[in-house]
Amino acid sequence: MAKTNKRGNPIPDGQLRRSQILTTYGPGAMLDLPDTSVLIGGLEFWLDDGERIQEPRLIEKLKRLTGKQDLHLRPPPVNADPLKLKRIGITGWIFPEWFVTREPIKTEGEFRLRRLVHKSLLLQKKYRDENKKSHSVVPVRFVAACKKGHLSELPWSRFVHNGTICSGDLWFAETGSSGDISEIQIRCSCGTKRPLLEARNQKLYPLGRCEGKRLWLGPGSQTKEECKEPARLLIRHASNSYFTRMMSVISMPGKNESLEKAVNAVWDPYLQTADCLEDIAYNRKKFPQVTESIKAFTNEEVFSEILSRKSALESTAAKSIKDLEFEVLAASTQEIGQEAPEGNFHARSLEPSQWKGTRLEGKLEKVVVINRLREVAALTGFTRFEPAGPDTDGELEMGVEFAPLSLELNWLPAIENRGEGFFLQFSKESIEAWRNKKEVIQREQELIKGFKIWEEKQLKSGTTTGKKKFPSQSVAYYLMHSLAHMLIEAVSLECGYPMSSIRERIYALEQGFGLMLYTSTSDAEGTMGGLAAIGRKIVPIIERAIETGRLCSNDPVCAQHKPSNEIEQRHLAGAACHGCQLIAETSCEVFNDYLDRSLVVPTIEELGCEYFAD
Repeated sequence: MAKTNKRGNPIPDGQLRRSQILTTYGPGAMLDLPDTSVLIGGLEFWLDDGERIQEPRLIEKLKRLTGKQDLHLRPPPVNADPLKLKRIGITGWIFPEWFVTREPIKTEGEFRLRRLVHKSLLLQKKYRDENKKSHSVVPVRFVAACKKGHLSELPWSRFVHNGTICSGDLWFAETGSSGDISEIQIRCSCGTKRPLLEARNQKLYPLGRCEGKRLWLGPGSQTKEECKEPARLLIRHASNSYFTRMMSVISMPGKNESLEKAVNAVWDPYLQTADCLEDIAYNRKKFPQVTESIKAFTNEEVFSEILSRKSALESTAAKSIKDLEFEVLAASTQEIGQEAPEGNFHARSLEPSQWKGTRLEGKLEKVVVINRLREVAALTGFTRFEPAGPDTDGELEMGVEFAPLSLELNWLPAIENRGEGFFLQFSKESIEAWRNKKEVIQREQELIKGFKIWEEKQLKSGTTTGKKKFPSQSVAYYLMHSLAHMLIEAVSLECGYPMSSIRERIYALEQGFGLMLYTSTSDAEGTMGGLAAIGRKIVPIIERAIETGRLCSNDPVCAQHKPSNEIEQRHLAGAACHGCQLIAETSCEVFNDYLDRSLVVPTIEELGCEYFAD
């Protein structure tokens, strides 16, 4: 039972940053607290103050994805003051309910035995042995799960006795000092024992079929569903225990950003249903919050913004998230947005004369320095064992199985990030001419062959959550993506941000090619100005990145890598490794796949397929 204050309200057992809730500890995630481990509850068990986030373009995409027309976005709840009368926070249930004593109780030969006990047998969070001696306990590290996201306790007794049930005492028998699963046996007082390593054998189904439990959605049979998948051993702290399924957009400015923000503040539920000027007048008179928000504008101005917004949403519904962003950035002549302290987007284009006479002339078409941007990211679901993120166009892949965040979905958790960055647009004509070179076509066939091998292996292994599509613009995406990784490394040495906080957005579309490097956080760290300052002198940075990318510390092995190589098992990459191209996955939009620096610069292999030739 949670601790309470003098007013009877619960005191939080732990605190997280809002961004952590979306990226790491959303519904269905397991979180360690000082005394126990909890399972973060579904959205029905989030108590908030009703705050909403407005980003019409993202909301429209999510409505089409989920089929819920009343969907809206909310930030994770914040309870800064535990003495508030209103309860605000996120509910978590104790999970797992099996514990193991912190210290060994006895030894047998080289094995140290620790008691495995259910929480119902604990007294004041401690286990008492037959001698009435108390032992502190910790949550067991192992649970059962399936690739659909279902989660349950590991059936310890049934596992030890190979499908039968015994009422004997259970023990963890460990040898060695690493704590590795290969050094653990599960023993019963009846004399039966079994290595825990056997729980990983997927062919024998040692843990039986998955029970279909969605414990984060609450207790009861209504949260359980039929599942035919085998239950798999899952380590609570493992990186594959929880993969969020995120969708994000960069807020693009309208003609009047002040009016846009005023309408945003009361769009849902007041103004989105307005069909005429009389509706605006009624809302202004009826609701004080509407009156306050749009007081600086006339009914005609507000109604014009509403019509413009609805028309824009209808016309862009079929476009990908990146299409609209690229259109706005590529169409900019000099300045985009309004320069204001609370503005959502402000950018300026550089003069092309800065790269005239360099190797970038004829290739680099536009540089846009983004002094201020707003990114809205929403959590739509999660997976276990295998990640399933957006595709190369920024869209969530359809047909991918993911676990739901609630039983009755009518809102999704989201967060607003503020930041800065720069956008580079490359000449479509020069890239198309490069793609028609026979060396590039040959390299493209090698990359496609590697992808098909990877795809066949995924099908044979029964993987469904890890589906990927080959980039629609093929080697052009590889080119932009590989160059972005080179630039992230070069930029981080100058701008003051670590590499892990600089993120990429790759635009390889039918209408053109480009990339954006940006940083954004929910606090002031995203607006220090360093990345925008680098954008103003980006030409020598690009030159340096090109020269550095020619040689890798793992050459010639890296440069000679073939995507179809069965030994290395890196089928989604060309000349790319940890010595040159791979960066933190928080920075990369596709988990370090689709990389090949030989498409960007000459390597010691001299394939002749580079975009930036000597």
